[in-house]
Amino acid sequence: MKVLVTGGLGFIGSHTVVELQNSGFEVVIIDNLSNASITVLENITAITRQEPTFVKLDLKEKKEVQNFFKIHHDIKGVIHFAASKAVGESVENPLMYYENNINTLIYVLQELKKIKQSNFIFSSSCTVYGQADTMPITESAPTKPAESPYGNTKKIGENIIEDTCKIAPDFRAIALRYFNPIGAHESAKIGELPIGVPQNLVPYITQTGQGIRKELSVFGNDYPTADGTCIRDYIHVVDLAKAHVVALQRLLNNKNETNYEVFNLGTGTGSSVLEVIESFERVSNQKLNYKIVDRRKGDVITAYADTTKANTILGWTAKSTLDDAMRSAWNWQQKL
Repeated sequence: MKVLVTGGLGFIGSHTVVELQNSGFEVVIIDNLSNASITVLENITAITRQEPTFVKLDLKEKKEVQNFFKIHHDIKGVIHFAASKAVGESVENPLMYYENNINTLIYVLQELKKIKQSNFIFSSSCTVYGQADTMPITESAPTKPAESPYGNTKKIGENIIEDTCKIAPDFRAIALRYFNPIGAHESAKIGELPIGVPQNLVPYITQTGQGIRKELSVFGNDYPTADGTCIRDYIHVVDLAKAHVVALQRLLNNKNETNYEVFNLGTGTGSSVLEVIESFERVSNQKLNYKIVDRRKGDVITAYADTTKANTILGWTAKSTLDDAMRSAWNWQQKL
């Protein structure tokens, strides 16, 4: 069964491709290599002993998207990761984020609408909740005005998909709202490798630990939390990847209750920035060089998931601890 993974050489995409191939799917990857390396393809092949089909394509080019689906008309499901994803960068360059994250989604959906029984998994985010009123966050929590253009693209993306489901009864979709993916594959052959300066916490920590970065900036220690730093739900990327396979199988096996469903993906536990640093120091046996700086615009204070719905309906549960994830991220960084 052929599955398309857009952004399949990226951090979450590459781990999902591995889990799909391990589950017997034939995978086609689209990636424009704007934030990924072609060497990831070789490493996926080394892990799974199976080379996925790779098409270098920029999804902003509508004609190219149309031509792709004319050739690959037998695709049974799409997992859509292709998007820019840094909160800070989106605040600085909102138009780039809207063009890249919204236009590309629309072009893919326009082609899927033409296919009978198309199945779509959307890489969404807990950013759609904004600063939620209560913790942990359930799927029924109201979505709020986004704290950043990045978060807004995820919210708009969900609205576009839901509206598409209303007019196309053969189109079925699941939006997976995940919290903070970290870690790397146990082989240390794939992991998070941002091009340039990392925008996310954990790769900045590991690069600082290895001396590539001079020090880590902790954005604010005056938040209303136990240690004053922001709290997030950090989920191991392999746990997250496996959830995508389960969600896709739900659609393929006609187990969905409606043709648009939403699930939170997280551990259900919140960890502060300082707790993540302490976890790194435990697994690496070294002290991290960091300093407290001013708050960063666009950051919410606290966000962690209620995972009951994913646990009970999908039958999926995150297995790895924070230390497990940090250890795998550090192993990956050292291998690099």
